[in-house]
Amino acid sequence: ARPPRVKPETPVASSDDQQLLVRLRAGDGDAFDALVEKYHGKLKRLARLFVSTEASADEVVQDTWVAVLDGLDAFEERSSLGTWISRILVNRAKTKGVREARITPFSAMGDDDTGDELAVVDAARFSPAGKWTAPPLRWDDETPATLVANQQAMALLEVELRQLPERQRVIVVLRDTLGWTSDEVCTALEITEANQRVLLHRARTRLRARLEAHFASHEC
Repeated sequence: ARPPRVKPETPVASSDDQQLLVRLRAGDGDAFDALVEKYHGKLKRLARLFVSTEASADEVVQDTWVAVLDGLDAFEERSSLGTWISRILVNRAKTKGVREARITPFSAMGDDDTGDELAVVDAARFSPAGKWTAPPLRWDDETPATLVANQQAMALLEVELRQLPERQRVIVVLRDTLGWTSDEVCTALEITEANQRVLLHRARTRLRARLEAHFASHEC
């Protein structure tokens, strides 16, 4: 059975969003061009988490922009404009991803990710906000050698992110890159809070472990 949807507590649209909405609803082409310029790249990267090809991602983004134009009058401004657009994108992308057998439907998951054998570390290593309680070694050391190492670490992080199980990667990107709240993720992906928490924790744990190993190797 599909878990109950959780109604997110989202902020009211900002004054900038409200002003932009007035222009968009009036058919201001320049306003729409500015909106596309601001969000198109982010939407493409988000779509790519769900679908198997660049062409599919482009198709999902184009469908999203059509839906945005069609839905402007119905947008109730109970979230930011960017969050609303992202939700439209996620709904379309995950449907297409399931059709492509790219991912298992999120609503079909249990409360555990049985495809990942990585042990879950002590939750105390993360703050209540999900941040690390202590950064990896030398994170704040801005010597030239360490800055180069940090660039290498970011490249490593990108690789490791792509290697995460699909469901973990989607959730960690939504939470830690796009800044979605737990409620927003649960609503968009139709999963329970417990499921979201486990998947997010495992993704963060794996990424942190790889970064720690990287910095430790540069201490030698």
